[in-house]
Amino acid sequence: MIQIRNLCFGYSSTRPIFEDFNLTIPRGQGWAVIGPSGCGKTTLLYLLAGLRQSLSGEILIDGRLVTRPRPRTALVLQDHGLLPWSTVFQNARLGLNIWGFYGGDGKHAPKGWHMSAEETAERVEEWLKRLGILHLRDRFPMQLSRGQRQRVAIARSLVMEPDLLLLDEPFSALDAPTREDLESLVLELNSHHGLSYLLVTHDIEVAVSMGAKILILTKGINRTTRVIENECWGQVGGSTDKTFRDMCEQLRLELGEPLH
Repeated sequence: MIQIRNLCFGYSSTRPIFEDFNLTIPRGQGWAVIGPSGCGKTTLLYLLAGLRQSLSGEILIDGRLVTRPRPRTALVLQDHGLLPWSTVFQNARLGLNIWGFYGGDGKHAPKGWHMSAEETAERVEEWLKRLGILHLRDRFPMQLSRGQRQRVAIARSLVMEPDLLLLDEPFSALDAPTREDLESLVLELNSHHGLSYLLVTHDIEVAVSMGAKILILTKGINRTTRVIENECWGQVGGSTDKTFRDMCEQLRLELGEPLH
């Protein structure tokens, strides 16, 4: 469970993004976060990931205060964050290598965690195969398409078996078949494995497809939590369905402002 209590944060003391902001997200739910550019969507993910600290208030995940990155939270960045000098396999294995360095200390890696080099390689290859990029294992990021790079970034997160997945515009600029395939994968992990996720997007259709609940952020100061219950959640490629289209229109009206 994620609990945000009286959160205050801003990059300038005179222009806060969040002020006395409260939100509770039960374990196992999939949420979409939407709003115009500069409203704090990515900042919220960084706060949840422990990469930024609030000015006041607190964030708890499963009852524990977030003061630094936690081992079971995975963040997929919009620009992929791949190491250009490393192969697909090496990039996908990066997080497990870091865990191995710290040796399951309970702070940087899950307490008691241990995998042999053979087990690590097997898990990485399993996810690369599942994401359809195992045949690219020895290529470098510059040799990949945007969609392939995004799959590598997602594989790097999923090999660590997170319980919370934070995704920052993960499907932007992808072609429709690739986007829908990755959407279906995240939904499957949520349904079958109880993976909690928050997906930031500027795309209304993606928000309606992916968010059981949709959090709307606005420019200026976010104080009041605006959350929409979404009965169309899970309908990947459902844009031709009338109920889906009606939900998209409702979301446009709720936003009441352009996303860019």
